[in-house]
Amino acid sequence: MRAIVQDTYGPVEVLRLDRIDRQRIDDDEVLVQVRAAGLDRGTWHMMTGQPYLLRALGFGFRAPKNRVPGLDVAGTVVGIGPAVTRFSVGDEVFGISRGSFAEYAAVREDKLSPKPPNLTFEQAAVVPISAGTALQALTDAGNVQAGQRVLVIGASGGVGSYAVQLAKAFGAEVTGVCGPAKLEFVTSLGADHVLDHTSQDFADGTHVYDLILDIAGNAALRRLRRALAPSGTLVIVGGEDGGRWTGGFGRSLRALLLSPFVGQRLTMLASKERASDQKRLTILIEAGRVAPRIDASYPLGRVQEAMRYLEAGHVRGKVVITI
Repeated sequence: MRAIVQDTYGPVEVLRLDRIDRQRIDDDEVLVQVRAAGLDRGTWHMMTGQPYLLRALGFGFRAPKNRVPGLDVAGTVVGIGPAVTRFSVGDEVFGISRGSFAEYAAVREDKLSPKPPNLTFEQAAVVPISAGTALQALTDAGNVQAGQRVLVIGASGGVGSYAVQLAKAFGAEVTGVCGPAKLEFVTSLGADHVLDHTSQDFADGTHVYDLILDIAGNAALRRLRRALAPSGTLVIVGGEDGGRWTGGFGRSLRALLLSPFVGQRLTMLASKERASDQKRLTILIEAGRVAPRIDASYPLGRVQEAMRYLEAGHVRGKVVITI
């Protein structure tokens, strides 16, 4: 099969199109003929091997354990393991795979769901990781409630674009923070208020928020706490610009250590990959309350170009790879 492979960590040039053997599936896995794959920031981290903490956590010390990158997947089932009970050959599905930048991908049954009928394969492929992360940040970590004031920092990206829509679907008053070129986009997502981070300070004391999702990953804790209500909740989602060794994890750890000593709840999200989130998202998608927003689409052979576009920070919503 054709696949994008990488044999070492590094810049986009480590990704190359090659022909490799089709993946074998385990007993509890499904073989999917990939129609589309989502590109997310986590795939960039696995490409670069940064922060180095990822390597220590078992993703591969000198090179990635899985040569084929890509997590989000949508396609058609062409094979099932003997322990699989929920899917049959011919089913249209979406979920989280091990190596979706390829013509075929192996997917565990418990990370796979039926594709929402009102979505194309391209739209479905950009849902699982980013929308699942946003859902868990709001509900599992943030315990969002109707009527709350929610601030989403990094509202125009993959996770942020879903977080704005989901928070609105849950009945919150949402303020999104983004760059000046993306203000209209975040407004189109349903945000009640939009702040330009280059000219407006969310922590200037004008407003306080019951729940803050920091997806941009570089605001100091003291600034975040100034914008947080006295009994509010801060959820740090991932982390960027924190150095090669730990990335933004150092800031997340400081938040967890400080939280027991203040009235505010300061926490981080350790997201999980699970089909149960996909089911919850499907209900909202079919009801028209959440919709994937695709900024750009690239064929499999242009993954390097897609990754460069992601690195540049211009993406509004999601980028999809078509196969």
